[in-house]
Order: sequence, then C-alpha cells, then structure tokens
Amino acid sequence: MAGMVQEEGSSSVTSSPLQFFSWMSLSPGFGSQYPWLRELKSEERGLCLIHLLVACANHVAAGSVENANISLEHISHLASPDGDTMQRIAAYFTEALADRMLKAWPGLHKALNSTKISSVTEEILAQKLFFDLCPFLKLSYVITNQAIIEAMEGEKMVHIIDLHSFEPAQWINLLQTLSARPEGPPHLRITGIHERKEVLEQMALRLTDEAEKLDIPFQFNPIVSKLENLDVESLRVKTGEALAVSSVLQLHSLLAMDDEMPKRNSPTASKTQNSSHLQRVLQMNQRTLGEWLEKDSVHLYSPSPDSASVSTPLSLAASPKMGSFLNALWGLSPKLMVVTEQESNHNGSTLMERVMDALNFYAALFDCLESTLPRGSIGRQKVEKMLFGEEIKNIIACEGTERKERHEKLEKWILRLELAGFGRVPLSYHGILQAKRLLQNYGYDGYRIKEENGCLVICWQDRTLFSVSAWRFRRYD
Repeated sequence: MAGMVQEEGSSSVTSSPLQFFSWMSLSPGFGSQYPWLRELKSEERGLCLIHLLVACANHVAAGSVENANISLEHISHLASPDGDTMQRIAAYFTEALADRMLKAWPGLHKALNSTKISSVTEEILAQKLFFDLCPFLKLSYVITNQAIIEAMEGEKMVHIIDLHSFEPAQWINLLQTLSARPEGPPHLRITGIHERKEVLEQMALRLTDEAEKLDIPFQFNPIVSKLENLDVESLRVKTGEALAVSSVLQLHSLLAMDDEMPKRNSPTASKTQNSSHLQRVLQMNQRTLGEWLEKDSVHLYSPSPDSASVSTPLSLAASPKMGSFLNALWGLSPKLMVVTEQESNHNGSTLMERVMDALNFYAALFDCLESTLPRGSIGRQKVEKMLFGEEIKNIIACEGTERKERHEKLEKWILRLELAGFGRVPLSYHGILQAKRLLQNYGYDGYRIKEENGCLVICWQDRTLFSVSAWRFRRYD
C-alpha cells in the first residue's frame, strides 16, 4: 500500500488507507478501483462516510447536481441500511439528499413516488416500536404523570388534554396511580387528539376498560384533527375542572405553518476550505465517531452570518401560528402543561445547518439501537426506516409547510412559553427518582437524566436528546 501511495503522489503520508483516502482525488467508480475501501475498520469507514456526506450535502446546497451525483455514488460503496451505525445513517441521509435533488424536477419526483402509499398506520407502528425499544417516551410519560399527580393533589375534577393521543400506557399508569390516592380518585376526563378516528377509538376502549376495573369515574373525549387544524373551542373545558395539557413531541410541527415560502440556502464554504478541514478530521483516526461529531463537525461548513440561531423575542415573533396556539392554551388557564421536545436544532435556515445538527442527533439515536438490538432485528429496521428515516428526509429534503420536523432546543421553548404567559414549574425530585428507577429496573444502560434550569433532559451517554419542561397558567401583571 505504501508503494501505491508513493506512485499516486509525492506525499510522504503513511500507508494507512484512511490517510490515503484523505488526500486522494475522488472520481467516479473509485469504489471498484480501491476495493480495500470495503474492508476498512468501522471507525475509519465512519469517518470516510462523514467526509462524503458533508461533501455531498455541500454540492446539493450549491445546486451542483453532477458533483452531488458523484458523491452519492461514492457513498453507495460504503453505506448500508443493515450495517453498523454510521453505514445505516449514511443510507438514510443519502436517500434524503437524493430526494431533495429530485424535487428540482417535480415531474420526475412525482413519478418515482406515484405508487408510494403514505400510511399513517405505518407511522403509528413505528412510534409504538420506538416506545417499546427505547426508554425516551416511557421516561417522558413517567415524568409527565408525576407532575400531573402533584399538581392535581386534592382536585375533585381533572381534565387532561393529550395533544397526540396514541399510546394508552401513559394514561393507564396515571389511572392506577390516581386510584391509590388517599383522598380517593378524582373524576377524570381525557381529551385525546389524533388525526385517525380508529386510533382514538382504541384509546377510548382501553382507558374506559381500565377505569371501570379501578372504579374511577372517567370520560374520554376524542377529537379527530391534526394539531395545526385544532379548534381550541372543541376542547370543551368546563368551569370547575383542573386542567392539564400533555404535549409529547408535537409543538414543533406548528412552526411549519409560518413558513409558506421555501428559503434559499446561503452560499456554503469553498471547496478548498472544506477540503482542508476534512483532511484534518480524517487523519484523526484515534478519536471515536461520537467525539468527532460532537467536537469537530461544526468546522466543516461556514454558515452565513444571518443563519445564526438567536433566541430573541423578535425572532420568535416570526411564528404567529405557534404564538396564537400557545395563547389559546394559556386562555384555558391550565394548572399544568408538560412539554417534551427533541433537544436539537433542526430548524436552521440553511441546509448545511440542518444536515450537521441532524447528523449529531440521529447518530446518537441510531447508536441507542445499535447497543441494544442485533443489526438484523426487524423492529430496529422498522424504527430506523419508518421513523428516523422519514424524519431525516423531512428535515433535509423538505422546505416550507412541508417541513414539519422543526425541532428546537429547550432555551427557545422556554422563551416562547414565557412570552405566551406561562410560568415555569420545577419538576420534582420524586419525578426524577421515578424516572431513574425506570432506567434501573428495565436495565437501560447508557441512558441518563439530568436537571437543567428546573427542567429535565434525557441523554444517551453524554448526548442530550430530549427535554421535558413543566408550565402553568400565569396572569399578566
């Protein structure tokens, strides 16, 4: 191999395949010319894939179809939807980038997707599998329920609004806890919102059956609607009810309604600048993929000055749909609202911002599954394809109102909710304790819960992935 390096160029680099890859020119068909690429160690292959993905994303952002096509061909030699973590991520990111390119030819894009069946049933199945395989939703439900129990102490009539009602486990757990209340259970009413009537019918059956077993007065109020079309009047909040609102991974989708026009990507960094950064990164083959993604990925592109994410009242004011929705909820005077959101910034104005943030976020989620399930697991593949893969495609390939996955960080949600008139409710030590016990009892190694500013964040290793915050109605002075 050393001889091949010397013949290819005058560099005195060592014979490491990774170092050879870092400076050699990328040309069509290089996978067949250099078959050793297929035999790279997982870490080296991962860094090669990051190099190629970022280069491809830069070409897509710049509108360079020919170069993007070459990059996609290169990636195809290394990526695989049933390989290791980075191979799987690369497969879904390239699919998203290719889909974005195809949208420049609407006829071609529509033709290739004309027989694709968009199934809400598949989406629900993927969400249920995610609930079963990873603890994130379980932790959110446990923390939310504990906050509700504490806020509703002594209340005789409790009304809960579930902004995405598809998983009965959360409310079955709450019913069981309420049945053991020293003062007896309250009269409980749950308003469930979902776009599919049959999902709500199943929720009603399961919860009504459980309430009857526990002898709890209960009523389920189904509302068939997408969140963006929800009429707050249909929630039918009654005088004398203590109201709680549960929002699990829902609010961010409302941000799409305020983006009617696709935004143009700003110019990305020059090829020379990217090449030097990528060369430096690829030669750091002693670092783990996670360390690299966390510490160095920011250097791979230069966002425009106006693309910086600044949390100011002025910037948040550009979201009238979100503002009006939160104001409407505030007008219901909830005693408690618990919000769970993805802890990442996938709502950047440029494609490269979103690509880099999504690489960080989904690398951790794919790694969660890699650590607990075999690569051939059908459940794992379904979650990766139907949930993670579709989210990645939406973040990268879509713009305007079509781009629903607009995840933002806790600091923005705090400011947005405070501007709407809500006051923060610190999550209790007992709630944290219950969440930690869940991790211990089910043997979820590698997951952690941390307190931040009275809110909780859920982590995989050192990477924060989800936030849970609690709020209450606060009167304006």
